[in-house]
Amino acid sequence: MLELLPPERPWTGRPARDLERTVRAILWVNRTGSPWRDLPAEYGPWQTAANRFYRWRKAGVWERVLELVQAEADEAGKLDWSLHQVDSTVVRAHQHAAGAKGQLNQALGRSRGGISTKIHLRADRHGQPLAFVLSPGQAADQSALTVLMEAVAVRRVAGGRPRERPERVVADRAYSSQAIRRYLRRRGIGAVIPQPSSQKPCALVDWAAYRSRNAIERLINRLKQFRRIATRYEKLAANYLAMVHIGAIRLWLRV
Repeated sequence: MLELLPPERPWTGRPARDLERTVRAILWVNRTGSPWRDLPAEYGPWQTAANRFYRWRKAGVWERVLELVQAEADEAGKLDWSLHQVDSTVVRAHQHAAGAKGQLNQALGRSRGGISTKIHLRADRHGQPLAFVLSPGQAADQSALTVLMEAVAVRRVAGGRPRERPERVVADRAYSSQAIRRYLRRRGIGAVIPQPSSQKPCALVDWAAYRSRNAIERLINRLKQFRRIATRYEKLAANYLAMVHIGAIRLWLRV
């Protein structure tokens, strides 16, 4: 992961020290869910790790690293475009996540479990993470589908237009609506979405393809192995989304 991060600043200000140690510190917090102040001494000052995490988040570093990892996987033929999956999961927010000063919309809402955030995600057929969107915990699943479909643009290493559209999309009944089916149809994407009994049947469902949806459910379970993702501690939605991106990068790189 180190070679994907921005270089240390050699000429301005105090020289940066031990980039690898700082990255390991951020990964430790991501995995354990511990506060920055509880960082073990072997990882250096906690302020250094926290400040770099926030600085890199503001610079969009974590998103760019995830995009680069996806582009390399696509070039190696490890990203499947025949079938993508969308789903969501609700994450309970710690009491410290509330109260961001001057910030109104931080993807915090109330659901049956209390204050929570919903992670909407998109993955390929094999459960490889592609995109994430945050919303308040009570938000409807289908409200984020179009954003998820627009969020992926995997650039080609050899040049050319980025890849965006899969051949088909699999989702559960919560995503069944005429508006979503029209949206996918306009973009030339097949919909593998069963309909609830309250809706009039309009299309046959490829149940063999639908059964592959367990891959994105397994992805959610793997992401929640990182405790900083399983529970939200960040006040700002952007900081929490950065933790989700770090978890996705680790799954791609298996670190």
